[in-house]
Amino acid sequence: MFDPDCRRCKRLATFLGQVGEEYPDYHARPVAPFGDPNPSLLIVGLAPGMHGANATGRPFTGDYAGILLYNTLFKFAYASTPESLSADDGLTLTGCRITNAVKCLPPQNKPLTEEIHRCNDFLRAEIEALAEGTVIMALGTIAHQAVLRALGLKLSAHKFGHLAEHALPGGLHLIDSYHCSRYNTQTKRLTEGMFHDVFKRIAELTGA
Repeated sequence: MFDPDCRRCKRLATFLGQVGEEYPDYHARPVAPFGDPNPSLLIVGLAPGMHGANATGRPFTGDYAGILLYNTLFKFAYASTPESLSADDGLTLTGCRITNAVKCLPPQNKPLTEEIHRCNDFLRAEIEALAEGTVIMALGTIAHQAVLRALGLKLSAHKFGHLAEHALPGGLHLIDSYHCSRYNTQTKRLTEGMFHDVFKRIAELTGA
């Protein structure tokens, strides 16, 4: 499972050390998954953001991408509040857990392929612990591929697409969404309505 002291990737470990020196109040370590330990929904993002999860120590907290995500989680009764401001703000998730394909902040927010592969063991352990019927929501292509790779599935057999669905081994379901990044939301590649549509489908799949 998650290792808060992981240093498998020399480039990432070195970069986190530099970031920690520049921003001594930042978390600047691998970021742990957050939420319900027995979720009906596992959300998989890409990696911590420099001034978001890397700073706060909680996925999608403190950066723009978390605004739409946590507001939507609140709307669909997964989150206790519509905003995630800090790791100690009291927010709780019910029936939902959030993790990342890569647990450490990468330079320019772009992990190398080998870093994604090296971190995949942690995601595999998270997925193996899920109950039958759990929905996995992949935010973006890299998260989508990381989920497939963790399960030993062929990427070519499961194409990424917004609102695309994929049956997974063990009675799990994968549903894709464009990432709720600043770029995607400001360019309208992903609108609030489109994001809500994904969660409406998740509710149908989970019987919520």
